[in-house]
Amino acid sequence: MFPIQDDQPKFSPSVVTTMLIVANALVFLFEISLDEYSRNALIMRYGLIPAHFEASALLTCMFLHAGWAHIIGNMLFLWAFGRSLEDRMGHVKYLIFYLVCGIVAGLTHCFFNADSQLPTIGASGAIAGVMGAYFVRFPRARIDTIVFFFFIARIQIPALFMLGYWFLTQLLSGVGSLTYSHQSVSGTAWFAHIGGFVSGIVLVYLLGAGSPQYQQRRVSW
Repeated sequence: MFPIQDDQPKFSPSVVTTMLIVANALVFLFEISLDEYSRNALIMRYGLIPAHFEASALLTCMFLHAGWAHIIGNMLFLWAFGRSLEDRMGHVKYLIFYLVCGIVAGLTHCFFNADSQLPTIGASGAIAGVMGAYFVRFPRARIDTIVFFFFIARIQIPALFMLGYWFLTQLLSGVGSLTYSHQSVSGTAWFAHIGGFVSGIVLVYLLGAGSPQYQQRRVSW
């Protein structure tokens, strides 16, 4: 299930969302240009390793990805949910929001996996924050989504259902992973997703998100 876009009108260009996607893509292209040893060294240096915690890694790990499916999936979700939120919050506030959600997601992962020596990478924690904020700000939106059954179909799914279901699966998987020495068998950072999603809900209320229609009228005056 891959979201493509939502049905919400946009009143400003998605500058930050586009820049984040480009930044992630450029870093990934650099990753795959390296030989395997250098690529692993890069991930070990800039990935988030709870047992060897470095504050800077909370930021750098957000721009590293483990493969094509990893980055394409993350960027699709960012594009689908990030643009409307950026339009509502404004560019600067949205960028701050995104980075803070990613940091909180990383800290949550470290708390529940304090002894892990495996590097965690990916933008999914920050994107989970975007999804959490979208969940409360655009509950009536509908998401154009590509789904795979025995065939490929494009359907619209209510955001409330899609994001609610997504969070429930993360929560159940995260709780289940605790029985495996605080490390998910699949390698997915479930608690980073949970922490990011919850922080997105909290932060969007703290930072506020104005009405794009009002912003448009104010500019036209």
